[in-house]
Amino acid sequence: MDKILDTAKTWLTDFFDPSVKKEIEELIANDKDELKDRFYKNMEFGTGGMRGIMGVGTNRINKYTLGKSTQGLSNYLNKVYKGEEIKVVIAFDCRHNSDTLARTVAEVFSANGIQVYLFSELRTTPELSFAVRHLNCHAGIVLTASHNPPEYNGYKVYWTDGGQIVPPQDGEIISEINALDFEDIKFNANDELIKVIDKEVDEAFIEASVKNGNFNAEGKDDFKIVFTSLHGTSITAIPEVLKRAGYKNVTIIEEQAKPDGDFPTVKSPNPEESEALSMAVKKAEEIGADMVVGTDPDSDRLGIAVRNLDGEMEIVNGNQAMVLMTKFLLDKTKSAGFKGNEFIATTIVSTPMMEEMAKAYGVEFKTALTGFKWIGKMIKDFPQSQFVGGGEESFGYMVGDFVRDKDAVTSTLLACEIAAQAKANGSSFYKDLIDCYVQFGFYKEHLVSLTKKGMSGAEEIKQMLKDFKENPVASVAGSKVKLIEDYNTSTATNVLTGKEKPIDIPKSNVLIYETEDGTRIAARPSGTEPKVKFYISTNTKLDKAANYKKVSAELDAKIKSILSELNLG
Repeated sequence: MDKILDTAKTWLTDFFDPSVKKEIEELIANDKDELKDRFYKNMEFGTGGMRGIMGVGTNRINKYTLGKSTQGLSNYLNKVYKGEEIKVVIAFDCRHNSDTLARTVAEVFSANGIQVYLFSELRTTPELSFAVRHLNCHAGIVLTASHNPPEYNGYKVYWTDGGQIVPPQDGEIISEINALDFEDIKFNANDELIKVIDKEVDEAFIEASVKNGNFNAEGKDDFKIVFTSLHGTSITAIPEVLKRAGYKNVTIIEEQAKPDGDFPTVKSPNPEESEALSMAVKKAEEIGADMVVGTDPDSDRLGIAVRNLDGEMEIVNGNQAMVLMTKFLLDKTKSAGFKGNEFIATTIVSTPMMEEMAKAYGVEFKTALTGFKWIGKMIKDFPQSQFVGGGEESFGYMVGDFVRDKDAVTSTLLACEIAAQAKANGSSFYKDLIDCYVQFGFYKEHLVSLTKKGMSGAEEIKQMLKDFKENPVASVAGSKVKLIEDYNTSTATNVLTGKEKPIDIPKSNVLIYETEDGTRIAARPSGTEPKVKFYISTNTKLDKAANYKKVSAELDAKIKSILSELNLG
């Protein structure tokens, strides 16, 4: 505790604002536990940026922790692009303090001689990614904590290609940041270097979204959509994109349309959680809508609900949406003529069905660690290849490469195109998904996410993953484990033969067990929240669509059995 107290006292110098000093003095006097949580470590600039609870302290998001990161990034940019006119673009979402923190970040960049384009109001993360290349910037920043609770904020860094920073830039930037003291931050802005932007970039982004997501589907006049922005940024883009693509029957959930960092109508603004879409689903049932779409606060994730075989609204998960979107794009690419350089991509914890689909279409399949920055890196590393589309289980998808991060704006349009065309064909989004199961195999996934907050929570997560590795699973639901993939050691071990193969993916704290029948169990800590996640994937054959309900129930029973075996139920 003495060390933590000493660190806290360093924030009592005149460099820090009087209000900051006063708050720390009160914590020292009255709340040692809170002081400990705020100062027991530095807010880490991870491989894509920072995300955490807002407030005073080294382990919080505030003007000083973000200022230090921006100063380090400025030093790096000035070193790498010495002699050039360096430009960055900054966007921010609906969260509390996002606008003022974005202004602080802009001021630090400008104090370091860097030209800044700052969006006038909140904008989506995909528009920020798009703007980096559109404005020929060297880097981009978006102030967002994505779908985290209201007390969070964050800082994501994008590079010249519009993708999030990846090796070696990330490590080099982190080294620059870690070499600094807070007193090294230049807060004295050069206002001449800060240019406010809005409509001109909006227009270019919306035009590009429609171009990439519109496939002239039939039946748009007869297709009803309910849309919710969940108090976030997508209200600035999605309604206009749908309108320009020809959708006239779009009902917006007005109670959730106004940006609000408190997210007052939901427990969590995360479309992965069914509760977040409950208001929109209820409206869809009332008006007989065909589809519900809801996006997270920075509009990189989307949740979709469609009518199931019984005509009831059902939320499809990220794996299901990804599979159907990818098949649709592959069909369109195939009809235009494959050139032989196409590829699709997903992450190591997403559905294996994506690889089966790639084999069926004869296109290359690439897999990456969790996080879209790795898919963006693929596009940069293989410029001779054509990225068709790809996604991850956590409700993110990317259509083509004009945006280099998951993009709920264009993906929303694509989902509507698929569903409208299916309806015009006498089918539905749901029925088309079942047809995919018949064609490529019936894959069903389940996610268990356990929240462990604070210093003790971090230790608990670490121990859970250690136990999962040191006490290997021998079998799952009666099927022997045949393969253990340890991404910490970059080794894949065939348990049955003892043979090892290197894993050609950057190291990460992920462990995956695969059984003889193709069941997969993956474990990893969340990179953005105090959570540990377990991903379960099961599969079987579906001989015909008529047997869907029966086989689905069998897979559900298997997943339930696995949860019980692993004490995760």
